[in-house]
Amino acid sequence: MEMTRREMLRKSGKFILLTGAAATAFEYVLAGKAEASPNYEITKHWWAMIIDVDKCIGCGNCVRACSEENDVPEGYFRTWIERYHVEGWDNAHPEVDSPNGGFDGFPDNHKGEKSFFIPKLCNHCADSPCTQVCPVGATFTTPDGVVLVDEKYCLGCRYCIQACPYGCRFLNPKKNTADKCTLCYHRITQGLTTACCEACPTSARVLADLKNPKDPVHEFLRTHSVQVLKPHMATGAKVFYKDLDGAVR
Repeated sequence: MEMTRREMLRKSGKFILLTGAAATAFEYVLAGKAEASPNYEITKHWWAMIIDVDKCIGCGNCVRACSEENDVPEGYFRTWIERYHVEGWDNAHPEVDSPNGGFDGFPDNHKGEKSFFIPKLCNHCADSPCTQVCPVGATFTTPDGVVLVDEKYCLGCRYCIQACPYGCRFLNPKKNTADKCTLCYHRITQGLTTACCEACPTSARVLADLKNPKDPVHEFLRTHSVQVLKPHMATGAKVFYKDLDGAVR
């Protein structure tokens, strides 16, 4: 008899990482009955993130918090920080550095007339290229808008890694499966924010629920100029940057 994905995940012990409300909710997601979850009303959420570029100081707290929270292999990053140096009005040729993904912060060697930091992570796209190319459906989008990878299904073929226009995926060397930011799904389904947002000392990152009418994100989007990375790709990216500089790639 063919084993269902839900049964496979139970036998694999995957739910050890998802406890309480999160574990129950995820079971319902995999069973295709998310709306029936008694602990987390998954269809009432549509997760996103706001990044205020002006507030990012490049301290690396977010990168370190993510690495510790999600047991990210050394030398790999689910989120990272890039520093841009722009000379004059030459936005087309910025100098970009990201030593160790910003894990240890940045040396004080500003160049050019303008320098700023850009945190990056999976954009949890509404029309994600990665989910479209996966040959076995290991990469999927939850009903609350988070793009996840089912490690038990992933073949390690790297198709999704090649398809991501933001360079947000990598092959986990320990598991030989695709890895990326999960938006700390095990935390947000329990009413917590992401590890990176929690660790940010300036609130440069803020988790947002686009389906919650009381979420401050709606006022923020109305009153500020926000952009997404590579809008020409039409991926429906849900990481919004306030006042994103034209030099950012």
